Amino acid sequence: MISHPFPPLYDEKSRILILGSFPSVKSREKNFFYGHPQNRFWKVTSAVFGAPLPLSIDDKKAFLHDNGIALWDVIACCDINGSSDSSIKNVIPNDLSQIITSADIRGIFVNGRTAEKYYKKYALKATGVEAICLPSTSPANAAYSLDDLIRVWSVIAQI
Repeated sequence: MISHPFPPLYDEKSRILILGSFPSVKSREKNFFYGHPQNRFWKVTSAVFGAPLPLSIDDKKAFLHDNGIALWDVIACCDINGSSDSSIKNVIPNDLSQIITSADIRGIFVNGRTAEKYYKKYALKATGVEAICLPSTSPANAAYSLDDLIRVWSVIAQI
């Protein structure tokens, strides 16, 4: 069983909640969200908000806070082989109430189908808010080009 190694990122001004499934091996090593260099999350979100690409963890945190984005994952603990979402078993979900009650969340988005699956199974009843599923920014999602992702993900800037 692997536990999520880092806390959610949010503040009272967060209005957009983006949820992944569980951190990849690279993210767990870097101790921060979307740490795999091929994951397109930072390229997509910075393009959507017309911001420079944040490179350091401090720059990424500042970018998120400046744009009202809260980040977390649906899963707190699970059995997983490497970074393979399809291998996830024995899920213990994160408690999202700490974010929902202390931030001004106006929209919940999930990064990919795995996050959507576990959000619907474990979090939807507690939050009472349907999440909008966006295509995964993972390098494994070859069906979407960077431009396609930016176009679809632009919905988050409307919150």
